Amino acid sequence: MRRVWMAVLPLFLALVALVFVLGQGQTLTVTVLAINDLHGALLPQNFSVPDPNDRSRRVSIQAGGVEALATLVKEMRARNPHTVFVGAGDLIGATPLISALLADEPTIMALNRMGMAVSALGNHEFDKGLKELQRIQRGGCQEAYDPSRACRLGTYEGARFPYIAANVLDRATGRPLFPPYVVQRVGGVEVAFVGAVLRGTPSIVPPSGIAGLDFTDEAEAINRVIPEIRARGVEAIVALVHEGGFAREPFDEPNCTSLSGPIVDIVRRLDRAVDVVVSGHTHRGYLCRVDGRLVTQADANGRLLTQIDLSIDPRTRDVVAARAANLVVDAARLAKDPEMTALVNQARAIADPIANQPVARLAVEQIRREASPAGESALGNLIADAQLAATRDPAKGGAVVAFMNPGGIRADLPPNPSPNRTVTYGDLFTVQPFGNTLVVMTLTGTQIRALLEQQFDNPEPGRNRILQVSQGFSYTWDARRPKGERVLSIRLNGQELLPDGRYRVTVNSFLAEGGDNFTVLREGTERVGGPLDLDALQAYLQAMEAAGRPAGSLLENRISAVNLP
Repeated sequence: MRRVWMAVLPLFLALVALVFVLGQGQTLTVTVLAINDLHGALLPQNFSVPDPNDRSRRVSIQAGGVEALATLVKEMRARNPHTVFVGAGDLIGATPLISALLADEPTIMALNRMGMAVSALGNHEFDKGLKELQRIQRGGCQEAYDPSRACRLGTYEGARFPYIAANVLDRATGRPLFPPYVVQRVGGVEVAFVGAVLRGTPSIVPPSGIAGLDFTDEAEAINRVIPEIRARGVEAIVALVHEGGFAREPFDEPNCTSLSGPIVDIVRRLDRAVDVVVSGHTHRGYLCRVDGRLVTQADANGRLLTQIDLSIDPRTRDVVAARAANLVVDAARLAKDPEMTALVNQARAIADPIANQPVARLAVEQIRREASPAGESALGNLIADAQLAATRDPAKGGAVVAFMNPGGIRADLPPNPSPNRTVTYGDLFTVQPFGNTLVVMTLTGTQIRALLEQQFDNPEPGRNRILQVSQGFSYTWDARRPKGERVLSIRLNGQELLPDGRYRVTVNSFLAEGGDNFTVLREGTERVGGPLDLDALQAYLQAMEAAGRPAGSLLENRISAVNLP
């Protein structure tokens, strides 16, 4: 009898507390802890934060890492036992070597142990295709995209939390492929979490991996399931949306009003029954209000943890107030969680010997991916040059120009400045983690012009996707001209590109499939496969060092622009 009583005691106490709250006419505070765009960042990273003594200045700290994140989550749960930990997508994909070398299983294992309850899907969850995403959810070893990387830390049992997405449909049935929402009972009340991934996902993941799937409008898909949620008697509703925006205010300033970007339109069209929106994808930190509704994002890589306190009326079961704070996951201040330390050490024992291998020396401490106003970056130039060098030989395709998508460049090289100017294999992997192969194809001059015009097809202001180009290729674009007419002169090795000329062009396999909406590349003919993009960059850096001219920060006005705002 004593054992039975001890088993039901927690439930009994929760009911007593709820009855007390009801009797007092008070609200119940449920805390939602949220992260987004973790990208397998098991270790801390540099992060710029306001100086606590002078907020006009910024200081750099080490933030994030699962050891510190787990400790902060535990601290917050200790403050309020009515707490639920959630994600807004891109927990995996585009990950550092310590996670990617192990099929991203360490990241999911860490989140399992932190007690993550649910996460929306992000576009990067689809990087390795639907089959691998389903394995990440359900577990398994031999079913892995790359079985040699799977289950190296023991049998992989899958994510204990569900991925949700109301707007990812099986084209054959028209039904959601993943649960649209889940309901969590927290502190005696029910809270629904409904998910969506950005509808533009097909343009930013390899199309072959999502064949047969439709990605529909985020707001419409969420609104479609709201009546079902409310029919269950649930009134507290939080949307986890892997799409975001940009704000001028600092990440820790509450009630910002400057939010812009695609998330704003989504929020304005959501059913008013949705109380709070947790966003992602744009790697920004903000705490904003859109038409009075709270919209948050926690930067990226686990450097921030968003604390959202929902005041819920137990009689109506609805949220009557919501406030939020973005907490810095300060790796120096927070103790290391022992369970996370053990997991990280296991992963590092496998990854570090590979990651720490020196590759080459640079001429500078760091080559940046930050672009000029026209869209050219030093690191983009370097990568494009490396890809051209790997495919210039007629036996390897005979390319004359290479194009690199800026979204495929994930960090500076190296990610943190190196005083001895040495880069490691792990540094290269952090910059280019997708494992794309190079593809050489033939395009006409007219098709190349159309390709460059597609850089400006993004409907979001200020988010042009400027392709990085190899040495010898240059062009000018005019920001004031209408879409489809912005590219002016295009030159290759000093000569104007001929409309009917035939040119051998190198791109990565993601672009070759029409990724990032560069659909012209699907028309390329006479295709020849090449090496991995990462191998091409490594070989190029080593060749430059061997020739006595290590790589440096090279901006050559390969891309120039006029009439910029």
